[in-house]
Amino acid sequence: MLFDELSSHWQNELNFLREDFDRIEKALIHEANSGSVILPDKKHVFRALSVLPTEAKVLIVGQDPYPNPNHAIGLSFSVPMGTKPLPGSLQNIFKEIATDCGSPSIAKDGDLSPWVEQGVVLLNRTLTVRAGDSGSHQSLGWQKITDEIARKYAQNGAIGLLWGNSAQELRKFFPENRLVYGVHPSPLSAHRGFIGSKPFTRVNALLQAAGREPIRW
Repeated sequence: MLFDELSSHWQNELNFLREDFDRIEKALIHEANSGSVILPDKKHVFRALSVLPTEAKVLIVGQDPYPNPNHAIGLSFSVPMGTKPLPGSLQNIFKEIATDCGSPSIAKDGDLSPWVEQGVVLLNRTLTVRAGDSGSHQSLGWQKITDEIARKYAQNGAIGLLWGNSAQELRKFFPENRLVYGVHPSPLSAHRGFIGSKPFTRVNALLQAAGREPIRW
């Protein structure tokens, strides 16, 4: 069962949404039985939640998993180590880190798990996608679940770093002193305000103002 893939902590936190999980699972099973490939692998659907709310410093929210089976690993924007070429969104993120922070990302090989180890949650607004079809699961009901997940992280003091319209639906959970938001880093939109927005130093400034260690991006 999909719900059983959650850790015991998140099962307790999200048990009241059990029917929503079951409805999503039925839809995913129907698609799989019709021949569709569902991404990411079931064991990675909730990978972003490995950082507990009490340990989280930053919540980065993307739209949905990469629709490429070689890219989707359950962490928003991240890909397996050594992926070449990198997805366009991740290339733009790395370009912005280099100019914003003055040095390349410590995760320049594409695997963003070094951020996760520092308390960065890499969550997608929609947690699954049909292979080859970006945005295909936006109507399955994941938003109700990721609303609650974001609420829990915000309640425990995480800073919200929200890129794009779907991620910005979560702004309501974060006070201004714990919120950075803007344009999605996708090649389709990055030139409209992501490039040059300095989100990484802005997040670190908010962390330091709260007496917390900055992230090594």
